[in-house]
Amino acid sequence: MDDDTQDHSAELPLPNFDQLPVPDLQHRIRALDPAEIDQLLAHERDHAHRPQVIQLLERRSEELKHGATPSGGDPSTASVPEPAPGPARQKGTTPQTAGPPVNPPSHGVPTNPAQPRSTG
Repeated sequence: MDDDTQDHSAELPLPNFDQLPVPDLQHRIRALDPAEIDQLLAHERDHAHRPQVIQLLERRSEELKHGATPSGGDPSTASVPEPAPGPARQKGTTPQTAGPPVNPPSHGVPTNPAQPRSTG
């Protein structure tokens, strides 16, 4: 990367913009104002020209033009998705109302009464 690219990239409203995956960008750009979106869009068109990123930025720019407002969050922080709840942690489920634990079958164990044996 040459010095000109590094200098221009350092001026962008999102740190490490060029390395961010599209799902991360989708969340981070919601906190940016129209001028910042336009700045990222111009940078993307001049450099990497990733079609998905350009479409994402154009769509957000249109949303802002039609009355959407920036979310007010910190665009420099990574979004961390919450883990999906397990069966015993679903809403309304307690240890008393959860089903029994599921144990995998013990394949090949001759003492397993659940496995029928042929006598022949």
